[in-house]
Amino acid sequence: MKMKTRRFLLLFSALLIAGSPLLSSAATQKLKVTTTTSMVTDLVKSIGGDRVDVQGLMGPGVDPHLYKASQADVNKLIQAKVIFYNGLLLEGKMQELFNKMSRTRKVYALADALPKARLLSPPEFEGHHDPHIWFDVQIWAMCIDVVVKGLSQADPEGKAYYEKRGNDLRKQMEELHQWALKKVSELPPAKRILITSHDAFNYFGRAYGFQVVGLQGISTVTEVSIADMAKMADFIKAKKVKAIFVESSVPHNTIERVSKDAGVKVGGEIFSDAMGTPGEMENGYDLGTYEGMVKHNVNTIVNALK
Repeated sequence: MKMKTRRFLLLFSALLIAGSPLLSSAATQKLKVTTTTSMVTDLVKSIGGDRVDVQGLMGPGVDPHLYKASQADVNKLIQAKVIFYNGLLLEGKMQELFNKMSRTRKVYALADALPKARLLSPPEFEGHHDPHIWFDVQIWAMCIDVVVKGLSQADPEGKAYYEKRGNDLRKQMEELHQWALKKVSELPPAKRILITSHDAFNYFGRAYGFQVVGLQGISTVTEVSIADMAKMADFIKAKKVKAIFVESSVPHNTIERVSKDAGVKVGGEIFSDAMGTPGEMENGYDLGTYEGMVKHNVNTIVNALK
């Protein structure tokens, strides 16, 4: 009996040293995934659930156009089995890194799966598409399939799990889209003029009937001149726009200057290239989630322009 007990203890100790999956924590068995923007992170977490360990590189208020990967970010990418990013050059300074990573692990750009006919191509971005696809809820829902596929290929045993969560999320997004349409209908079409720091809301404008005017172009890399601000102020006065908006991931000084010059109020801060802080609640929804971001933006814009 003592011999059997001793053998058991020896085996137990050996398993501990070897790090047997039977004795490992659930967290160590989860699929390691690295993502870029907070919108991509939220989408992957919503589909991956308890089966994934997601490390997002960009938090609240981070501008992906200007973001450069740190050594800590590179380490997260190296440790990941799967990587998801937005694509369409949103994370422009990281594209070369993604190309290198794709040689040794699965790397997915969510926008690659979208029909080209649904993408916007602004004249100033000749040869490239507008990367801000998440502002059209129905288009963002199309990215669900990319995530389901990527997670399923890396974790075949979880395929049914990912597919179910993807289908559930798709239904939730359609409900969110219908909610946004209903809320926007409170605002007469003539008042649907959205003026922001940079031209990030074109998909939002097309989906929900807004004329969108940004001080900067699609990317925040471009500079704003005095002439640009003067032109914007004249446009606001001519159209009798009631409010303009600052963005969470872009400095406020230029919009505030235009607000002063045009004699118009700043209607609030809206989320553009990053979501809010997880756990920060507003009217019952979490600003650190995609749903919370969309509802905050729509409510802020509609209520300020009424």
